[in-house]
Amino acid sequence: MDLEERLNLILRNTEEIVTREELVNLLETKNRPVTYCGYEMSGPVHLGTMFSVLKQIDLQKAGFLVKVLLPDLHTWLNRKGELEWIRGMGEYWRETLQALGLSEETVFVYGSDFEMGEEYLRDLFKMSLEVTVSRAKRSMQLITRNLEHATISQVLYPLMQALDIAHLGVDLAHGGIEQRKIHMLAREKNPLLGYPKPVCLHHPLIDSLQGPGTKMSSSEPETMITTFDDPATIWERVKKAYCPAGEVEGNPVVQICRYILLPKLGELKVERPARYGGDLVITSYEELEKLYTSGELHPLDLKRNTANMLAKTLEPVRKLYKHKPRLLDPLVEKGYHLPDYLVE
Repeated sequence: MDLEERLNLILRNTEEIVTREELVNLLETKNRPVTYCGYEMSGPVHLGTMFSVLKQIDLQKAGFLVKVLLPDLHTWLNRKGELEWIRGMGEYWRETLQALGLSEETVFVYGSDFEMGEEYLRDLFKMSLEVTVSRAKRSMQLITRNLEHATISQVLYPLMQALDIAHLGVDLAHGGIEQRKIHMLAREKNPLLGYPKPVCLHHPLIDSLQGPGTKMSSSEPETMITTFDDPATIWERVKKAYCPAGEVEGNPVVQICRYILLPKLGELKVERPARYGGDLVITSYEELEKLYTSGELHPLDLKRNTANMLAKTLEPVRKLYKHKPRLLDPLVEKGYHLPDYLVE
């Protein structure tokens, strides 16, 4: 794979790269650059997570070593659960992300494995001297909902995330666009502590199934599709999803096709009766957009086939849960309802 092919793979389905020049230099000068993404483990893995995993797979194919941070201390400091429960969630998250397709070379790291060390804590104190409370709170705007009543532990969160990038030896920090302010904090402040400035890659967020302006949230089941949902549940959620005829902007069903199914499958197979135009094979987002905005592809046909392809794509993950149902015990403890195939 030449440089241009690697760049195209890294940058597809992304919103921002900071900066392209730095990325090119990284690819030209480092044989095995390191990228990372972290996931607060407070709820079930859903399609928004799957999108980021597919980007990490792109990065692996482009020659990166992927490190996944399972941030148990972050999750605890953000008041999302007790540490013992969070560690159980960590096992569920790790095995789920592997089942979604990350390679065996992926490195999984718990935050508590290094964030209690003397060097890390010394750097945290140094970082706290460089960052104002208002800057730290601004960095958390899209992560903590109630900034007015944020605790000191939550204000530490962005400082620790910036330091995670340094202490994990990360060359490229990857995440959703909501991570931008924290990543910019790392680019500005990490060099003050003697660490290099990371390249930052941001992808868009998939809108909630309820429509534009919202994101899939593990605390609102009706907004998302989880990796443990059975085909019937997937269909019910997709059937009710916001999907106006001819509109692609803010359309979560179109986004699922664009950001998950096309990268994962390489094509979309749309089955429909001959009287409605017959079957279609769509190989690019541009083709999908043209068919949908012109009215040649009806919302119901798009929804039905999206649900079917999604259910098939998630089958390996459902098999994992059926084989290891205890992985989901922390979710049951949290009150999540599991489908029948897991409680038979």
